[in-house]
Amino acid sequence: MAPKKREIIKPPGTEALYDNYHFAPAIRVGDTIWLSGQVGIDANFKPGVDMAAQARLAFEGIVQTLAEAGATLEDVVELMTFHTDLHGEIEAFSKVKDEFFPSHYPCWSAVGVTQLAAPEYKVEVRVIAVAGSSQN
Repeated sequence: MAPKKREIIKPPGTEALYDNYHFAPAIRVGDTIWLSGQVGIDANFKPGVDMAAQARLAFEGIVQTLAEAGATLEDVVELMTFHTDLHGEIEAFSKVKDEFFPSHYPCWSAVGVTQLAAPEYKVEVRVIAVAGSSQN
């Protein structure tokens, strides 16, 4: 069996992150897609004003990256979240998460951390997806 090809996924607007910070927004090998952590920033790299806004921006970035890789949120098999105030803001985060995952719930690990890449970031969201798995 021939080895599967590694494909770097760079949605439009993320090229600077790849070039300047030397990481891929996502990598696909076969049907499996690994996404780098998404933080709650807009197209101008400005963070959302609160947990709900940051969570929504992070999930919107995930949707965009998955689409570029040929998948959807329903293909997500694992969700990992990193929170700077896990106990204080998990309820606000969970409400937004449930908007994006109303069914086809993935596995989920939520971890409290002391800091993320910038002090204003409240949450980072990382997923693993298997393209086409939602059709099973």
